[in-house]
Amino acid sequence: QVQLVESGGALVQPGGSLRLSCEASGLLFNINAMAWYRQAPGKTREFVASIRVNEETDYVKSVKGRFTISRDNDKKMVYLQMDNLKPEDTAINYCNFYLHNYWGTGTQVTVSP
Repeated sequence: QVQLVESGGALVQPGGSLRLSCEASGLLFNINAMAWYRQAPGKTREFVASIRVNEETDYVKSVKGRFTISRDNDKKMVYLQMDNLKPEDTAINYCNFYLHNYWGTGTQVTVSP
């Protein structure tokens, strides 16, 4: 059964950094792209970043240059390094198998002075 466990969220000041981790397990992990999504208060969930098996990556324009997604297939882990955080980055962050609908509980990132 698919399991997605996010961690690393915290309260940080603008300009700060945070590294999110995701423990992902499932039969399709090694052949599927992985992704991070987020949902801010009062908004719908949005795509943030994705990474293919060959490590090709893609990012939503608002985080490009600030966030870095990576994966470790042996450990079945997905990471999101977030630098130069802004208040608009405040959201619950979720990892997932790209184009799938398995959702964990997410991890809260709050950026505030």
